[in-house]
This record gives sequence, structure tokens and C-alpha cells, in this order.
Amino acid sequence: MLLHHYRFEPDTSLFDLDLFRTELAGSRSPIAPFKAALRDIQARLDEQFRAGADIRDLVRGRAWYLDQLLAIAWAQHAWPDDGVALVAVGGYGRGELHPHSDIDLLLLLEHDDDSPYREPLSAFITFLWDIGLEIGHSVRSLNDCEREAEADVTVITNLLESRLIAGPESLREKMRERLSATNLWPADRFFEAKWQEQIARHYRYNNSEYHLEPNLKSSPGGLRDIQMIGWVAKRHFGTEQYTDIVANGFMNDAELRILSQGQAFLWQVRYALHMLTGRAEDRLLFDHQRTIAEMFGFKDTPERLAVEQFMKRYYRHVTALAGLNDMLLQHFDEVILRGKESLETVKLNERFETKGGYIQVRSRNLFRERPAAMLELFLLMAKHPEIEGVRADTIRLIRDHRHQIDDHYREEPRHQRLFMALMRAPGNVPRQLRRMNRYGILGKYLPEFGRAVGLMQHDLFHIYTVDAHTLRLLKFLHGFRKPEAKGDFPVAATLIHQLPKLDLLWIAGLFHDIGKGRGGDHSEIGARDVEQFCHRHHISQHDTNLVSWLVEHHLLMSMTAQKRDISDPDVIRDFALIVRDETRLDYLYVLTVADINATNPTLWNGWRASLLRQLHAETKRALRRGLKNPPDRDDWVRETRTEARSLLQTVGVDSAHIDRLWESLGEDYFLQYAPSEIVWQTQGILNHQPSPLPLVLISAPTADMAEGGTKVFIHTRSADDLFAATAAAMEQLGLSIHDARIATSHNDWTLNTFIVLDSHGQPIRDSERIEEMRSHLVEELDDPDDYPEIVTRHTPRQLKHFKVPTEVVIEQDPANERTLLELTAPDRPGLLARVGRIFMEQDIALSAAKIATLGERVEDVFFITTKAGEPLTDPERQQQLRERLIEVLGV
Repeated sequence: MLLHHYRFEPDTSLFDLDLFRTELAGSRSPIAPFKAALRDIQARLDEQFRAGADIRDLVRGRAWYLDQLLAIAWAQHAWPDDGVALVAVGGYGRGELHPHSDIDLLLLLEHDDDSPYREPLSAFITFLWDIGLEIGHSVRSLNDCEREAEADVTVITNLLESRLIAGPESLREKMRERLSATNLWPADRFFEAKWQEQIARHYRYNNSEYHLEPNLKSSPGGLRDIQMIGWVAKRHFGTEQYTDIVANGFMNDAELRILSQGQAFLWQVRYALHMLTGRAEDRLLFDHQRTIAEMFGFKDTPERLAVEQFMKRYYRHVTALAGLNDMLLQHFDEVILRGKESLETVKLNERFETKGGYIQVRSRNLFRERPAAMLELFLLMAKHPEIEGVRADTIRLIRDHRHQIDDHYREEPRHQRLFMALMRAPGNVPRQLRRMNRYGILGKYLPEFGRAVGLMQHDLFHIYTVDAHTLRLLKFLHGFRKPEAKGDFPVAATLIHQLPKLDLLWIAGLFHDIGKGRGGDHSEIGARDVEQFCHRHHISQHDTNLVSWLVEHHLLMSMTAQKRDISDPDVIRDFALIVRDETRLDYLYVLTVADINATNPTLWNGWRASLLRQLHAETKRALRRGLKNPPDRDDWVRETRTEARSLLQTVGVDSAHIDRLWESLGEDYFLQYAPSEIVWQTQGILNHQPSPLPLVLISAPTADMAEGGTKVFIHTRSADDLFAATAAAMEQLGLSIHDARIATSHNDWTLNTFIVLDSHGQPIRDSERIEEMRSHLVEELDDPDDYPEIVTRHTPRQLKHFKVPTEVVIEQDPANERTLLELTAPDRPGLLARVGRIFMEQDIALSAAKIATLGERVEDVFFITTKAGEPLTDPERQQQLRERLIEVLGV
């Protein structure tokens, strides 16, 4: 199908037909001339592509040149009569061929008896293979075509797009007549089948255009969505060109332009992919994104990488195409499937009504005469949850009039009141914000948000564009309000009903990442933006301060939980000093949980949930106690010991045995662990003595506990390489360490506790698996000097395409008399074991570790001392350690 008034004219200078026929006549074998012609034509097309030729000329040109060669090849074979024809179908039938596109051919027979044609058909197909064409072909009679098309909508779709290459045109016309909508697959049935097909295809891609490695053909907003519009229109109108849809009033020139430009861009990318890979590749993998960005002329800037600029253009095109596909298919649905239905019309007010459950304007001039109605529509939908959606004609009117939303529109008090009324509406506000984004209204009303549309970060951690992530965050926030959320998010589901103003949460969510891609700290930029928004919308100074604080500190809680030792009372007090009050704490907790879940589905697990819950609970306790009355460390130790002793005595443990063991542990032990953990470990140690083997205790969250990880406690003789050996052994078991507390008693025994999860980020609960873990760890740690082999699995493909510099930051933690080492490095199998070996080599003792894997990189925090238990303050030793880590982990 041709787009936007384009007419293809073949460039005959690329291929001289007369010269080719002369060379063919003089050749001993026809294979060599055909091979050379195919090779030369593609080389010239590729050269023109690199020179910036119109992609439509190249894609349609390759199909035209192949038509000529196939027609000549057909003429080289002897056919018994006119009962057979060579027909291009599918994409080739549309006249579209990329360098390695499928060449779909139909060998069409007039009669069912194929015996007269078997030999020449076989010879013809063999010849095509011999000259290097990778074809997809079928041999069908007219009856076959009719029968198979009736049974399968994909078959009739393929056959609808047909062009005669050689043989009698009358034969193809007979096929078209048999396949017409009056004979089989009438327009309504065809549309319903294709729509269900698209729904299933989109579902495979999570109904999102925003994939890190999208599929140009099948992802939402891809080439299939463009073709879908053409197929339905062809079946309903009998059209051959998209311009005919405009003529029929189902699409306007602006929409045709979106379709044309979007297809041209996707064709360019697909052509480049085929050139780079040498095959029919539709996946825009990381392997190729940087190369294509460079090929298309994008350059790195201080704010954005070239590949991020390229992918932003991709996402903007497919988002526009997906929205257009939605609107047009809904329009087809209203006309084709429901056109004859009598739909109930309900008046909402003087401006809007619903028809068949979908909202529509009562006057086509409404948005021109009253632009405020573009915001009022979404407010009405929030107030009336029974409204299923927007009628297609009204969507088109929104798209046609959204240009009216400019600075003057945004400064109009009436419009500001409508937007705030939407934010304060009792219904599903995030759903309406998603609709506003889909129709291009949200980015117009909030230009800051508009700049973030299609903006991606080239890493494996942020798997959505900024706008898609933000809208997912809002969707999670709304989901916390539902009763079923109490199972997966018990704290957030409770707190969200206690927050005084939900509209402040929606606003903070909208603005939390809005400053990305603009240089500088995006949290600070977003805080300034949201402060201006609040002033413009007459939000009180108190509420403005809260929202601005939330945006500026939206990463604070997750960073504290994942990188700081939240068992340390000083860490809790420092965090509480920033939060200041319980209302801020509750808002921040809910926002943080939604942010993590909306960033990457693999991030949220029971262990992260337990960290945030613990930080929230401890901070709330500190705030209620009063920030001027921090807990005394001695009192903390005394209370923990007293409670743990009472619990142990309750189960019959002798006090003398308790005292003998605890005398060797030191006070820091009682700061690190809760009384219940101390009871578990004390009982285990006392029951294990005097066995010479390492004690390995494993505790898993019960099946009804949504939060937490599997705890592994190791009590054995201290050894320099024990942590490294433990990390290596756990990697062998396929476990990931997320937290480590390393302690050594005065008599040189370890009290090491690890929180581990499986490869899917879940705690291990299976008893057989737990026993396997325990046995393996006992065996490997019985003699740590017999070092377990460090895992050397292959690095996953995706990780290889990110250059993460290894960074080491060393700071002092004077309150705890230790040094904090923060390591950022590329993720790789065996990393923790290698870090442990380096600590051993450098005579470093480890007291605790917080492990975080964020996409392609790790951000780990280690609390270390010298072997003498002192902070690592010597600059020379710090530099030596830093250089060694970079040397080993940076390769």
C-alpha cells in the first residue's frame, strides 16, 4: 500500500534489463548471471541507503527489481498451458521488500490436478534456490485457496495482498473473486478475527510500546499495527491505498502523515538491521542500537547518549502509531461491528453524553469554542467510572484541537481548576492521566512531562521510558487502594488510606522523574518544577513544601534501606532527621514502593519489602520517641540481652551456658540482631557443640509471609578467606546474597548471617533445597583453604553491551569505628567471591555488606576495617585497595 501521496517510480539505471537479457543469452548457465544481478542490485540499494535515499524507493525498488528477475526466470521454464501463474503474496505482495525480507510466492493453479505442472514447478523452485533466493512458497489451486482461506484468517490475509508476477492475470482475478467479502470472511467477521489476533500479539509484548529491545514488526506501534489498518480497510472498503481511507472519511490528512512518517522511520531502522545482521532481523537488540544511532547521525551530548536520542525518536513514533491504531480500530469497530446496533445515549451535561457506554461530545465545535472541555472530559470520566472509554470521533477531535493548549491555556485559572479537580477526583485518576498521555494532552498541559515522553535510559535497570515508568508508578499507587493489595503490599495498602490528601501523592508521582534528561540532579530539577506547578495551581505553601520534598527525596528511602546498615540506631536517627515527621514518612514509603515496582518487575522481592518495612517502622518509632531523645546504645544492648535471655530461659536453656557464650560475642552483636534472631543463633550454637564441623542454620520465611529472605547463619572457626569461600559456595548453589553481617567472637569464631534469594529473587522455602544448601555449605566451609571454585558462567548477552566503569568510593563511619566502601561495577558471575578474595589479599576485615544488583551493574556497600579492627584511614592502603578492585572487576 502506498502512503501519503507517494508514487513509486523505479530507477532503471540500477538494473539494465536489456543488458541482463543479453548476458543471460550468452551464458552457458543462467545461474551465474542471476546471482550476479541479485548481488549487484542489493549492493547498489545499500549504497543508496547509506547516502540517504528515500527509504520507500529502496523497499519498493527491491520488490520491483525482483519482479523483473522472477518474470525472466519464469520465462526460462516451459509451462504446459495457461493454467498456472506466479503470484507475490504477503509483504512481497504489497510491493515491500527489505534486504532479507521473506519472499512469499504463490504458485496458483486453475485446477486441482497438479500433475501436468509438477516437473516445471519443481525445476522453477530449485532454480530459485540455486540462485540464492530464500523463498517461502506454496502451490495451491483455486479450490485450495478458497478452502484454506475460509479456515484460517492468516491465510486469507496473506492472499489478499497479491500481485501477479507472471502468467495469466485472469487466474489471479478468479482467486480474488472467490476470496471477496461477499463469498467468505465478510468485513465484520474479518475485523473481529484480526482484532483478536492483534490483542493476542500485543499481550505477548505486555501491551506496551516501551521495550528495551523492541520488535519492529510485532511490538505495539510496530509495522504490524500499520498493516492492520490497511488489512481492515481493504476488506471493508476494497481500498488499495491508504489515501482511499482518507477519501472515505475514516482517516484525515494529519493521521495519514503520522502513518506515513512512522512507517518510513520503521522501514529505515529495519533496513539498517537487515544490513547489519545479514538476515531478516526485526528485534532492535542492544547489539545494534548504538550502531544504528551512529549510522543515523546521532551524537552523544553531555545530557544524552546518541543511542538514547535515537531510541527516543523510535518510542515517539511507535507511541503515535499505537495511539492512531487504537483510534482507527475503535472507529472501525463502531462502524463495522456496531454500526447497526441501537446504542443507548445518556446525557452527562450540556457538552457531553455517552453512547453505548463511551463518552462523546454533543457538538463537533465544542473543543474549538470551549477548549476547557478537553480537560473536562477526563474529569467526567474520573467521576463516572462506568464510562468505558472515548468514542473514536471524539478522540480524533481531541487530537485535532490539542494544539490549542499553549502557555495562555495553561495560565487560564479555569483550566487550572479543572486539572486540580481531576487530581482530587475520587475515581481512578491515574487511568485518566494515562488516557491524557495517550491522546497527547498530558504532555501539552505539562510541558515538563512532554519533554520526558519517549525518554529512555540506556541500561537494564530502567526498562521503561520516563513517561511509561511514571504512569506505571501512578497505576501502582492506585492499586494500593484496592482490597487485594493487602496481600502483596500490606504496609502500603494500609498507609495509602491514611494519607490526608491523595492529590499530593498523584502530583509527586507525576513529577518525581520529570527532571531526567535535562542535565544535573533530576530530583532537584523535579522539585523546582513541581514547586512552580503548585504555585501556578494555587496549592497551599504547606502542601507545596510536602510535594517538593517528596520529589527531591524520592530516592532517599530506597537508598537508605539498600545501602546503609539500618540495624544501626545512628542510621535510623540520621534518616529521621531528614524526614522530620510521620506524614512525610508515610507518603515517602508509599511513593518508594510504587517507584521500585514501576521501574523493573524484577526489583521488588520479599527482601526489599522487609528492608523498607523495617526502616519505616524504626523511623516511626524514632519520630514518636523524639529526635532530641535518641536511644542510648548501652540501653539498646541491655534491652536486647534481657529480652533474648528471657526467651531462652522460657525454652529451658541454662543461664550459665548463655553467659559463657555471650561473654565472647561483644556488644556490637546485640546491636545487629533482634532478640528472636539471637535466640535462634544461641540455641543453634549450644546444641551444635562440641562438633568440629561448621554450624550452618537456615531459616526461611513461612509460606504465608510475603516479605523477607532466606537467612543463612554460619558459625565456624574464623579464616581469612571465609567470606570469599562462602560467596563462591553460594554462587555454586545459584543463590544471590543480598545482605551480609559478618562478626567474629573474642575467641575467633564467626557469627556470619547472610540473606539469600534464588535466581528469581524469591526466598528458598523448599525443605529439600534447604538441606542441599546446608550440606553444600558445610562441606565447602569445613576447610576454607580448599577454596571453592569461583563460578565462571558466561556473562548474559545483554550485559556485554553496557560499559559500566568500576568505581570505588571510600568514606569513614566514625560512629561505628569502621570504613564504608561503596562499589559500583558491571554485574558478572562470581563477583562477590572475587571481592572477598581481594579483601583477603589486602588484609581487610569485613563486618557487613549490602548487595544491590541494578540491571547491568551492581551497587554494593561494604563495611570494612583492618585486621586489627580499626578503620582503614591510611590513604596509601585505600588507594591500593581501590586500584586492585578496579583492576580485577573492571575487565
